[in-house]
Amino acid sequence: MRSIRTRITMIIVIAIVLSTGIATALGMKDVSELGAESSEQSLRLLCENGQKNLDSYFDSVGQSVDMVASYAETDLEASGDKDLKEHIQHVNIFFNKVARQTNGVHTYYYRLDPSFTEDQPGFWYVDANGNGFTEHEVTDITQYDLNDTTKLVWYTIPRASGKAVWLPPYITDNLDVRVISYNVPVYYHDRFVGVIGIEINYETMADQVDNIRLYENGYAFLNDTEGDLIYHPTIDVLTLPAEQIPKTPEELTGYAQYIEYTFEGVEKKVYRLKLKNGMILNVSVPVSEVNGPWQKMMKRTIWVSIGLLVIFVLLAWQFASHIIRPLTDLTKAAKKVDAGDYDVELKYGGRDEVGVLTSVFRSLIDHLKAYISDLNNLNSKLQEDNLTLEAATIRDSLTGVKNRFALRRDYDTYYEKDLHLLMLDIDDFKSVNDNYGHSIGDYLLKKTGDALLDNFGAEYSYRYGGDEFIVIIPDVDEAEFQKTLALLTSQLEEIYLEDKKLPVHFSAGYVYGKSVLRDDLRLMLREADMLLYQAKGNGKNTFIGDVYNRETAEGIKKREAEDFRQG
Repeated sequence: MRSIRTRITMIIVIAIVLSTGIATALGMKDVSELGAESSEQSLRLLCENGQKNLDSYFDSVGQSVDMVASYAETDLEASGDKDLKEHIQHVNIFFNKVARQTNGVHTYYYRLDPSFTEDQPGFWYVDANGNGFTEHEVTDITQYDLNDTTKLVWYTIPRASGKAVWLPPYITDNLDVRVISYNVPVYYHDRFVGVIGIEINYETMADQVDNIRLYENGYAFLNDTEGDLIYHPTIDVLTLPAEQIPKTPEELTGYAQYIEYTFEGVEKKVYRLKLKNGMILNVSVPVSEVNGPWQKMMKRTIWVSIGLLVIFVLLAWQFASHIIRPLTDLTKAAKKVDAGDYDVELKYGGRDEVGVLTSVFRSLIDHLKAYISDLNNLNSKLQEDNLTLEAATIRDSLTGVKNRFALRRDYDTYYEKDLHLLMLDIDDFKSVNDNYGHSIGDYLLKKTGDALLDNFGAEYSYRYGGDEFIVIIPDVDEAEFQKTLALLTSQLEEIYLEDKKLPVHFSAGYVYGKSVLRDDLRLMLREADMLLYQAKGNGKNTFIGDVYNRETAEGIKKREAEDFRQG
């Protein structure tokens, strides 16, 4: 038969092991889950910040080229095609000013098509060493088949597509320098004139990507939608033979954003976002570094728990012979602790060994309660931080309405509901920026967002991009929607700056109907976008609405796909 001392010791040990084990297991589970969420949040925020910086840089380059192309077409309209030499001089002077104010420009050019003029090929300026632009002999494009878009890509692709295009990295003609370029076709009375473009030094883009780092061995890299590497900090993708470039892991060829994959034997986590020029930005870190902090915390928790167990087992064995009288109270207390109830009261206060054990048991309960309280506080703080981070990422910082990330997040909330979906933008917004400056343009965007918030509320208003806004209102009839729409248009017609009414107008298209299938919301967006463009074609300053028609929307989708395939 076991002695009372042994039995008492056994009871105490079991109670301590169970209570400590449950508390430790629950704490470890919470810490691991929060650690995983925190790592995803860190990767996502770093990737979004990198996306914002790269898109901002690419936008500045694209705006510079678009501005010069617009100037060239305006100059042609003003002077005609009789004195092309003077026209080229005008564009050259303007382009030089723009290029010097644009970061990372390696070359800029205006190449006229031989079918438009045989006497004036255009110009090409190069900043070879960072000391300023010098004129370079233009490429003799008459030596190429201009219908072959695999050669002379900076010229043949925009010529063939008829629209502005970002090109992936290539070795520029005659200079043997790695660049990426943005090129815009120029037209005069619907006749193709030539191509205006800027080539950016590949290293400028690489430096920006290299600045995106997380943990000790994390890094960022770029690939295209087919999974082929465009830039990698440890792989020279432009000079290595194709067979020596490592294959992109299959997981990175899809559209998932947060992925775990294995590269060169190392397990990694990556967050991926698409840039405006079509590239995909990836921020990757080894799983071991992501999990390291919370795994270290878990190990420390286990060792502390084991240490506490050892200490209290020894104390229980040493003083078990002196705890017979308060044994019942201690046994009840141990059972309550075993059940997860730490609110126990032990009245015995003797100075003998039983009193010491009782005091130690009280201390154990206090330690466990404090430990659980610390874990709960940590859990609450991490949850608060996650909510703060989420709130910062779903709102457009300029207008206060939700952004496209929030729209993707809210997508399923509109499933199987009667919806009114409105797509609105500012008529001739580029002219506002050109004539009044971007600060006035930002002010106008802010006032537009205020009008949407005032009339439709923060829950249903989104900034889709640029000067385009979207409103998605569930469960409202057409008459009520029309009333709210009338209030919105009245407010938008009265936008003032320093007591002066701004001469701006708005156009919109909207559809209403039930979202039955998963794809309905995207199709409704397409149909509303078509109605918006119809409103633009009807003279702008127009709002057009219609009942949602799935066949019409799918037809729009097919036409867009066909237009994309045909270039």
